[in-house]
Amino acid sequence: MPYRTAIELRETSRMPRLSINELTTYRWSFEEDVEHYTAAGIQSLAVWRHKLSDFGEEKGMELLVESGLAVSSLQWAGGFTGSDGRTHQDSIADARAAIQLAADMHAECLIVYSGSGAGHTNNHARRLLTGALKRLLPIACEFGIPLAIEPMPSRCASEWTFLTDIDETLRLFDQFDSPQLKLVFDTYHFGHNEAIRERLSELAPRIGIVQLADAKEPPGVEQNRCRLGDGTIPLEAMISSLVHAGYGGYFDVKLMGEEIEASDYAELIAHSKVSFEQLTSTVV
Repeated sequence: MPYRTAIELRETSRMPRLSINELTTYRWSFEEDVEHYTAAGIQSLAVWRHKLSDFGEEKGMELLVESGLAVSSLQWAGGFTGSDGRTHQDSIADARAAIQLAADMHAECLIVYSGSGAGHTNNHARRLLTGALKRLLPIACEFGIPLAIEPMPSRCASEWTFLTDIDETLRLFDQFDSPQLKLVFDTYHFGHNEAIRERLSELAPRIGIVQLADAKEPPGVEQNRCRLGDGTIPLEAMISSLVHAGYGGYFDVKLMGEEIEASDYAELIAHSKVSFEQLTSTVV
């Protein structure tokens, strides 16, 4: 390998990395995702457990190895409040299995949703999540898999999480002081929030993965994301702030909504790749 200076190595590690989330190509199967992403020159994907399970976990991991695709994240585990109909214990057992699976496929993190309030008080929901994390963090540390917890604005969160505030989520992290607890930062959820955008340099070290999407208006109950560059979120400035603050993880394109559902997926992937290259061309 040619000699590279420390500065060159540091700059290489900061180069923004693109991933495509399997929810973006919702109608395709796991096998189709791998085939089309590879053909488009995409090097990483966020694996959706539902698609992988339908295809077969063992076969799926073999296919990933053959394709050369890296795994930016595995999604998802959680629901510790019982909001998805499972018991608290079942959710913890499923999360253990997800950590093992994430390790087997060398995923960079496991996405975690707390579960919605589900009729609990906020304090009780927090206790359920805290109790689950106390049991799961030692396993995550053993396997070296960060648990990336995703907060959402309240109008988007009803089915997923009671964590609707970034600072509330970080205070939860501070209870554990664990390097295996990271933040999922979704530009769709917080990109229209100027106060949050101004804090990206502060947040960057605590982010495990950035989910990348554009939007023409602030998020509502329905997910109405749009193609990168077609909305009003200042993605280029946000990516630049994160990278220059030291964020070295993936930018995972996660697109959903009426406009996306009507898209030609092959064209959407190609557009995402070109747009990402344009958004990051002046970052480093």
